[in-house]
Amino acid sequence: MTDKPTQPIRWGIIGCGDVTEVKSGPAFRKIDGSELVMVMRRNGDLAADYARRHGVSRWTDDADALIHDPEVDAVYIATPPDSHADYTLKVAAAGKPVYVEKPMARSYAECLHMIDACNAAGVPLFVAYYRRAMPSFVKVKELVESGAVGDVRFVAIRLLQPIRPAERDPETRPWRVIPEVAGGGHFFDLGSHQLDFLDYLFGPITAAQGQTANQAGFYPAEDIVCANFRFANGVMGSGIWAFMVSPTQKQDTIEIFGSEGKITFAAFSPDPVRLEREDGVQEWPIPYPEHVQQPLIQTIVDALQGRGRCPSTGDSAARTSRVMDEIVGK
Repeated sequence: MTDKPTQPIRWGIIGCGDVTEVKSGPAFRKIDGSELVMVMRRNGDLAADYARRHGVSRWTDDADALIHDPEVDAVYIATPPDSHADYTLKVAAAGKPVYVEKPMARSYAECLHMIDACNAAGVPLFVAYYRRAMPSFVKVKELVESGAVGDVRFVAIRLLQPIRPAERDPETRPWRVIPEVAGGGHFFDLGSHQLDFLDYLFGPITAAQGQTANQAGFYPAEDIVCANFRFANGVMGSGIWAFMVSPTQKQDTIEIFGSEGKITFAAFSPDPVRLEREDGVQEWPIPYPEHVQQPLIQTIVDALQGRGRCPSTGDSAARTSRVMDEIVGK
């Protein structure tokens, strides 16, 4: 007697924009047990173009049509954060699993609303904090858990970037620096990845505070954030996120300091993972996957098919939103 074959998870995407071109969209067709069967974008011509280029058989400009389509088993919400909650509630009401882009929502309160809706409907909620499954970040977690730096004492984040040309002009200003759409500025978009991964390493942050400012004045969101925080296990942390520095001063560094050494790695570039101890230095150059969300999406499909678990859920992602709200004083 043989086991009944597991049926593939048939995905629909709401919002097939830039993030889905390489980072996520192709992965739904390439991983085991998954198919991408339908995509949606409000501009039907762009939805049709995406479907043609990516080999997707069906497209629509109507999100409700995708959500209620009987051939769509699960929905990936890849829109800006201001619509995450509304779409999540609709997908949950349709009884389908939800995979939503990060940050999970514009605020912790919206996250809780999404969690409550999915719990009431009995459907799982996953969030695209995909660094939890990428190989280089898995290596960092292995080093920490193996005691490579001894007892971890504190962690320091430094993310410094110059202003992007489009941000200087209100006519070309991206949604990521418009608080009513994004929840905040680049801190919400990029810092959320860093804080979420540290939650994965050390457990929940139990206290956080910070200061924010808009020093350059090119857009309405904050352009600099300074913060300190404490994890439940006693590890301390600090961070500086500045998005108006000189191009020569760009930095992307997370340092984990322990009683026996230090781990250094980057959040947004494939720099080697570096371990420094008294007995020497080791580096692991680990390339990014072609589709950076693919490892995490594989864990989602595995979870939906009952053969594994996904490390990034609504509950874990909401903790990151709570911490960001505390840092910026929401």
